[in-house]
Amino acid sequence: MKIYMSGELVDEQDAKVSVFDHGLLYGDGVFEGIRAYNGRVYLLDEHIERLYDSAKAIALEIPMSQEEMIRATVETCKANDIEDGYIRLIVTRGKGTLGLNPYLCKRAEVIIIAAVIQLYPQELYDTGLKIITAGSVRNHVEAVNPRIKSLNYLNNIMAKIEAINSGCMECLLLNPQGYVAEASGDNVFSVRKGVLTTPPSWCGSLEGITRNKVMELAAAAGYTVKEDVLTRYDLYTADEVFLTGTAAEIISVINIDRRIIGDGTPGAITMELSRIYAEAARSEGTPIA
Repeated sequence: MKIYMSGELVDEQDAKVSVFDHGLLYGDGVFEGIRAYNGRVYLLDEHIERLYDSAKAIALEIPMSQEEMIRATVETCKANDIEDGYIRLIVTRGKGTLGLNPYLCKRAEVIIIAAVIQLYPQELYDTGLKIITAGSVRNHVEAVNPRIKSLNYLNNIMAKIEAINSGCMECLLLNPQGYVAEASGDNVFSVRKGVLTTPPSWCGSLEGITRNKVMELAAAAGYTVKEDVLTRYDLYTADEVFLTGTAAEIISVINIDRRIIGDGTPGAITMELSRIYAEAARSEGTPIA
């Protein structure tokens, strides 16, 4: 496997960062997870734009332009013969001191990995997820704003631990005000009487690239789509609930906190959107070859 490391492609065993890199020491950096389908990188421009927005929010200067980043991502996919795969794009603060001062890090480190991923087994796409509400609250927007896709994912990991310890693969996070924020790694949608609702990003969720694409595709398919605050009551009483994410794509939730959602099987609208999304993903994107 070839890994892109700040300007060059190196063998996997030679892809190394300093133990003084602030990405390692403090989670100081940003990242993107991107998918490739059918020889194309899907929604690449949108992911790159969000990467640079995240970097700007933490005063991290990426040492290459967005156009150069796009070319590097495509070249890394090409070097690894990626047809259908997953790209992890990472920008760390770079090598510094043991102190917190980020301005002592001279240059950010850019890393691009192109490989494969399967977040959930196919069985769960067919039957739906059972999830719980985590006790861990989503970060306050003026602590580490969840719209920043940072390397500091401990908030998400703490929630994920709760889910796994409860026998689930995913969980629901509430914001400090008690409203639904997102799942530990995905955005949340409810469906009620044909209307799709997802929490606005100010409720404490990442403004997901897949989330936004699903909203666009659903509206084009004739559905009413809106951003609005959701409580657990709204999810418990929904006709359908589903999650969206780059790695997860679209997956149904059929049980939350032991409340059966709808009839306990993946809903018709969720399955329709999954089909529409898959068609778009396999026909659109930035060509690799």
